[in-house]
Amino acid sequence: MDRKYKLSVAVAVLSCAMSGCSFLNKSKVEEVKPNPLPRLTQSTDLALVGAYKVSATDAADPLRLRIKTDQGNLFILDPKGTVSAYQGKQRLWEKQVSKTGLSSGVEAAEGVVIVGNKKGQLFALDGATGAEKWTAQLSGALISSALIHAGRVIVVANDGTVFGYELETGQQVWTYKLPNEQLSLRGQASPVPVDSRTVVIASSNAYIYAIDAVTGTLRMQRPVAVSDGRSDIQRLIDIDGDPVAAGQFLVTTSYQGQVTVTDMASQRVVWSHDSSSLTRAEVAGRQVFVAQADGKIVSYDLINGTTLWENDQLLNRNLSNPVVLGDYLVVGDLDGVLHLIDPTSGSLVGRSKSTGEVRWLRVLDNQLYAVTRTGALSIWQNR
Repeated sequence: MDRKYKLSVAVAVLSCAMSGCSFLNKSKVEEVKPNPLPRLTQSTDLALVGAYKVSATDAADPLRLRIKTDQGNLFILDPKGTVSAYQGKQRLWEKQVSKTGLSSGVEAAEGVVIVGNKKGQLFALDGATGAEKWTAQLSGALISSALIHAGRVIVVANDGTVFGYELETGQQVWTYKLPNEQLSLRGQASPVPVDSRTVVIASSNAYIYAIDAVTGTLRMQRPVAVSDGRSDIQRLIDIDGDPVAAGQFLVTTSYQGQVTVTDMASQRVVWSHDSSSLTRAEVAGRQVFVAQADGKIVSYDLINGTTLWENDQLLNRNLSNPVVLGDYLVVGDLDGVLHLIDPTSGSLVGRSKSTGEVRWLRVLDNQLYAVTRTGALSIWQNR
């Protein structure tokens, strides 16, 4: 059975406001306006090197435009049901996969491309030709990318069931059932590899589960966030951003919870700070960068958790996940602006403009891929 309630952030915030959790003595919910773009004392920008366009997405499905590269090719999912492969600007193939649309991001590795839809159908395509290799029916909708690891395709259905399939044949090898939360956000973190055969699944109950990718055996489980709210909405705590593996450490962010670093070797939490975030953190060297739900950006020391700097100039601008591109930290916002930040000081040093609200950023081969809600995929690099 699917989770009973899946809330968008807007619904959760509105419900919280109307119940009085942050707007006591107010009879009317006040509109929260985004900070205006700050004036820059110095300015640099990025060079646009490529652009693609697919169908737009709505606010309820922010994850499904994720892209992937494999063997020098770029694979792009269109929410209306097609998958395309590109080498540079040349389209190699386009495949109509699902007439009911596609709702997960693209996973591609070892010559295989994996996508899924809201009906719980999982599709494996040949990366060279787009030909269908196999399909599988899962127990719930797919709203996050699968993972190809250790000869398995690992995917999480919306009802909290984790599936492991044999990569070449599509045979189901194992399942693992996560706790079924009755109230959670509309999102699901993707599986993340932490060693040659272990993957971590982050759940809506703010636990992480380390699972053997080959056998499905549980190796570890532990909470990485807590909430002390009074109402159901205030107690809602969810991990929607993918965990980040950094050596022996695992970095997790959570909504209305904490940013937490766990030592996977000792299975102990190294440090944790209160921080509400819906996006994946970024780790570069000893720095952890978090874009909070309120628009504040914070840098922490990976080892000891010391707060290195905070930037609150982009409050309420619906920030994307942060990424490091060369000498800059980059984050996108609701107006399609890509903000360039000095990672050592937190100062804004430049900006570039995309089209539509930036929902997801990824750096591949020293290039920045920016995906927006309007279906625009732009590729950038440092000048």
